[in-house]
Amino acid sequence: MISTLGHFVLFLGLGVSLYATAAAVYGARAGREDWLASSRNAVLTLLCLITAALFLLEYALITSDFSLRYVANNSTRGSLTRYKIAGLWGSLEGSLLLWAWLQALFSALVVAHHGDRHRSVLPYAQAVLLGITAFFLLVMTFAVNPFATLVPAPLDGRGLNPLLEVTDMLVHPLLLYLGYVGFSVPFAFAMAALITGRLSEEWLKITRRWSVVAWLFLTGGIFYGGWWSYRTLGWGGYWAWDPVENASFMPWLIATAFIHSVMIQERTRMLKVWNLLLVTLTFALVIFGTFLTRSGILASVHAFSDGPVGVLFLGFLALVLLFSLGLIAYRADRLKSHGEMDSIVSRESAFLLNNVLLVGICFTVFLGTVFPLLTEAIRGAKISVGAPYFNRVSVPLGLALLLLMGIGPLIAWGRASLNNLRRNFLAPAIVAVAGAALLFALGVRQVEALLAFLCGFFVIGTIVFEFIVATRTRVRTTGESLLAAFAVLLLKSRRRYGGLIVHLGVVIAIIGIAVSSVYKVEREATLKPNERMEIGPYAIELKELSAGEQATHVLVWAALTVFKDGKPLTELRPGQRFYPNQQTPFASVDARYRWDEDLYTILSTFERDGSSATIKAMINPMIAWIWIGGCVIVLGVIVAVLPERRLALLALRAKAQVA
Repeated sequence: MISTLGHFVLFLGLGVSLYATAAAVYGARAGREDWLASSRNAVLTLLCLITAALFLLEYALITSDFSLRYVANNSTRGSLTRYKIAGLWGSLEGSLLLWAWLQALFSALVVAHHGDRHRSVLPYAQAVLLGITAFFLLVMTFAVNPFATLVPAPLDGRGLNPLLEVTDMLVHPLLLYLGYVGFSVPFAFAMAALITGRLSEEWLKITRRWSVVAWLFLTGGIFYGGWWSYRTLGWGGYWAWDPVENASFMPWLIATAFIHSVMIQERTRMLKVWNLLLVTLTFALVIFGTFLTRSGILASVHAFSDGPVGVLFLGFLALVLLFSLGLIAYRADRLKSHGEMDSIVSRESAFLLNNVLLVGICFTVFLGTVFPLLTEAIRGAKISVGAPYFNRVSVPLGLALLLLMGIGPLIAWGRASLNNLRRNFLAPAIVAVAGAALLFALGVRQVEALLAFLCGFFVIGTIVFEFIVATRTRVRTTGESLLAAFAVLLLKSRRRYGGLIVHLGVVIAIIGIAVSSVYKVEREATLKPNERMEIGPYAIELKELSAGEQATHVLVWAALTVFKDGKPLTELRPGQRFYPNQQTPFASVDARYRWDEDLYTILSTFERDGSSATIKAMINPMIAWIWIGGCVIVLGVIVAVLPERRLALLALRAKAQVA
């Protein structure tokens, strides 16, 4: 029953999406409001249909209906309810259904928010969004049906990949999908502008908040993915330059370039073609990343193996590129810039250099990701491109980007005077050099760490000085309190100051990355019960080995007592999980998480009689700063996109508190 109904709903949804696409285009070209209204109603109908399909699959997962192949492959009777729910996006077919639902949801939000405005471009943007939804429905209807049956139905299922049986699975994929789907909105409006020939800055203003929110979700997904990797995979790191990690990082880089570059076009009407290329490339890289994870060509903990849809996604990617680049070429004569750069020492040039560096890093990552695949396809030889390649190129470019984060927002538009440079950058530069010199005197000798701190101190200095100077100036001119003046500054220039807070978060995260990478301490030792190993200021004592039955696996863990200065500090329980359908165990790490350093432990191997265990321990200094930086980034984006009335309310409350 569920199988038949679910497949019918998907097939009906495909028909509705195709109708809504055609009705929007016809209504716009013929000037028929009735057709446009019908298309908008069809968008809501489509959302209801895909929502029904999503709930049907979730119901089958929760009730353990193993007559569905997808449920049998991604759930068990003993799975916790939250992991049954997460099974929706735990494999190929369900993840496509979730993507289609989010695509329909975003389409409905666009129609609801812009339905009475932007009548010239909205129908075409709506058609592009619905066309993307139709593609995903087409794939599910004819290639990978999430409601396919399994005869005879097994008594129990195989369950999720054990690495996905963590609470993070409920958050990390959703953030990534929201970011991926979110970037379809600026892409759709860019295509609508090209189709209609309305190539002013209107489409940028429409999609400004959509772009920033999509960037926020993708950023959150990447940071949370690092946290999941650190806590779950049992190798003590958060980023391995895995091809699928790179697949999410590449559109993030280009989207970051786009968000900065549009400010130049809005102010000077330059870089029209460049911004269209950036938004196209962002969406194309989203589809490319989807192809990588669902084609079966990668061996990764993030990838869906044996995916039969690789050719379809590759064809869709080619269609997206041909359609968008063809439109840009067709409108080339109307995309000429009306402004020009006055000086190389200006905010425009700083943002442009920022774009070049971001695109350069993206190209480096792309080359390192696809080169092994091309080599294997052409020569049949497997090669690997590891972290040294990516770090050798991305670290210097990243440090240059870090420096530009301090320069770009404060340097003058048009042409920066010597007075502007001295006023904005002299004090932060002195603070940065003094701070780096102090660290050098305290024993910091690693070049990468010193450069990261030097650039980081400079950026923090520019941000702090900007907030202090602007707030004090307002206090002097208006007589407001410091808190009220600061709140009003956020109200009047929320994009500017929200962006500065985002930059502050990036600096905090980069310092955490640099310090935790350079000063990481690692040791491994085989211990018998009541024996100790020393690592840094800690002593770790093995008390005993224990084992216990869990809902879906057997857990073996080592009871460890951590001492510092001869006194017991904490208890840790690293272990290994053994699943009946898996040949190898999976790590269950345990750590003492602190703002200044983490003590991270892994149970590497053990004797079955409990006579000894090999414990791997790591001290990761300042690694928590990476996640703190991510939280600050989220705060900055919220300030940047918060509606004016919300910030006005905050300002009024600040004034009331002072009064």
